[in-house]
Formats: sequence, C-alpha cells, structure tokens
Amino acid sequence: MTESITVAVVDGVATLTLNQPERRNALTLPMVDEISAAFDSFESGDDVGAVVVTGAPPAFCAGADLGHLGGGGGGGGSGGGQGGGSAEGDGQRGMRSIYEGFLRVARSPLPTLAAVNGAAVGAGMNLALACDVRLASPRARFDTRFLQLGLHPGGGHTWMLHRAAGPQTAAAMVLFGEVFDGETAARCGLAWRCVPEEELLTAAGAMAARAASFPRQLARRAKETLRRVPDLQSHDEAVDHELEVQLWSMQQPAFRERLADMSRRISQR
Repeated sequence: MTESITVAVVDGVATLTLNQPERRNALTLPMVDEISAAFDSFESGDDVGAVVVTGAPPAFCAGADLGHLGGGGGGGGSGGGQGGGSAEGDGQRGMRSIYEGFLRVARSPLPTLAAVNGAAVGAGMNLALACDVRLASPRARFDTRFLQLGLHPGGGHTWMLHRAAGPQTAAAMVLFGEVFDGETAARCGLAWRCVPEEELLTAAGAMAARAASFPRQLARRAKETLRRVPDLQSHDEAVDHELEVQLWSMQQPAFRERLADMSRRISQR
C-alpha cells in the first residue's frame, strides 16, 4: 500500500505489517489512516476471512510517536486555531486520533491475530491487545510503560489488559512495571502461545487460515457472541442468545452444504 504498512493477502488471510522499522513501527497519524483504510478494505468484500497484524523487525510497535501526543500535532487536519477550540479539546482529539490505530483493529468483525515479534510498548501493546489472539516469539517484549513516561494508561489499556490476563497481571505490569517476554506472556495468558521467532509468521498464518476457512458471516457472528459474553448475566441468557444465532446458522447455505458433504462421506465408508 504505502511505506507505513504493507499488506499481503494469501488464501483468505491478510497480513498487515507495520513497516517503519527505523522508528520501531511507532504509530503516527498517517500510519493510523493506512491501518483504518486497510481494515475498511478487508471488511468490504469476501476475499479476507482473518487478519494477522505484525511489525517489521526488530519491533512489533514501540507505541505512539510522542510527537503526535497531546494535540493534533503532526498531522491531519485543522491545526489548533479554529475558533472556540480549547487545548484540552485539541488534546482529546489528538489522542483519540492516535488511539484509532488500535481501536480500528478492536472494532473489526474479522478474526484478528497479533504476531508479536519484538517490543510492544504502550499503544503498541494496545495494538496487540486489540487482536483476538496473540502469538509471541521469545524476543517479544510486552511493556505497558505508561507510568514510567509519566502518563496514565490510555486507549482502554487497563480494561483490555485486565480482560486478557486478569487483575494481578494487569497490576504487575501497570503499577509495578513488569515487562514480559514471549514465554512469560504465554504462561500468564497474555499470549496464546510462544513460538520460535523463525516460525512465528508461519504459525500465525496457519492459525489465521483455519479461521478464514470458516464461513465468513458465521465467523463474524461467533466473534460478536464472544464479545457479548462478559455482559451476559447468566448461563440461561447465554443459552437464549446462542440459540437464536445457532438457528440462523442452520438456515445458511454453508451449513446445508457441509452437512450434505459429511453425509456423503459417512455413506461411503
């Protein structure tokens, strides 16, 4: 696409690579725009069934470019001078613009997988957390680093981290500055698996290919259900919700085709 990211689509799997290694793939406003445009493209058709997000070595994403924090700085738009604006309002807009680099990934209905091959710091860790699943190499570094920079965590960092790894891990990383490599992240549930560096993208691609092989709309509905789980109040409520969607799935051509194929294979035994 452009120099900030690259995109490759193979067998229904899109691999989006942050591609500014000299800056350790830090998020800038132009890069955020490209990530958003890429996901718009992935979701607009039927060619992509799952997305792998990674970074050009040596880092996954070293956070937000500090020149883009605190205001509209460095990009996009009207600068600070339109009448009636405030420093606080400009700061919020600037921060939310950078947040969009990972919030756009978090909003995607497609299955998403982060292949964390190096440092994932601050907003870069948010980008990894925004994905449904994380695979990590041994040299991955999960580092919140907000307090060390004199910043409160942002972008929903505490919520995503707490949800992914639990309250004690979240406290250890945010309040006590613990930094996890890939093996530690896997032990704590922050990553699904730690994979040798030379096998990371292959493993991520294979896992994403399984997701991409499922009927597109079915995978999207299943992801939507998984997102609703924390808000459900009881097992009965989950049963009711899943029944509705399961009945919908039974009316889809993909179910009838796969059921017929399975019946044929059984009858040939």
